[in-house]
Amino acid sequence: MIDVLAFDADDTLWHNERLFSWTQERFQSILNAYHPEVVDQTLYATEKKNLQYFGYGIKGFVLSMVETAVELTQGEISGSEIKQILDFGKEMQNSPLELLPGVAEVLEAVAPQYRLMLITKGDLFDQEIKIARSGLAERFQDVEIVREKDPATYQRLLTKHQVAPERFLMVGNSLRSDILPVLEIGGHAVHVPYELTWAHEHAEPPQHERFAQLPNLEALPAWLQQQPQFTT
Repeated sequence: MIDVLAFDADDTLWHNERLFSWTQERFQSILNAYHPEVVDQTLYATEKKNLQYFGYGIKGFVLSMVETAVELTQGEISGSEIKQILDFGKEMQNSPLELLPGVAEVLEAVAPQYRLMLITKGDLFDQEIKIARSGLAERFQDVEIVREKDPATYQRLLTKHQVAPERFLMVGNSLRSDILPVLEIGGHAVHVPYELTWAHEHAEPPQHERFAQLPNLEALPAWLQQQPQFTT
């Protein structure tokens, strides 16, 4: 039987990636006069390189945009354009948070049967703000904000909360972060795809008996009821 039902946050419970995508389009427009054909791939390479320094989140994204702009313009980008990029980050930080369809209803439906956990990665400040704005914090018995989602992190969290992997189910939109590491440590995982996926999170869906993919989060309660292995 599953004891703990854990949810990812960004792009599983609320919209997030489309804000980054929209900001990247605006960043691209600033650099159109320089090297527009390589902006996206250069920015991604810079973001990936900088993960070890800045982690995930808006601040790291903005710093990577600034570094990319300096690199692609060979230092010719103006101070006013740098300020534009910094303002993009402030706008992102202050953007309203929009829940995905049916989130509150899904959490209400599964709460009587499972201990609910929220596991999200990224900048502590960013994630705490989003969790507070979501109005969902009280729905979860445990909230964990982590730097990375890898097998070691999940194992550490399960040990901390005294949960056996085979009694743990993770629900998320990222195959790389929410699904594959959980399967590796012996847990169960449900993939709920989002409309956009950052290149860093791409992975192939696994063929695994402890893995399932649903069309949306609203399908989760009915799917859980159809799983005889999850009931006593």
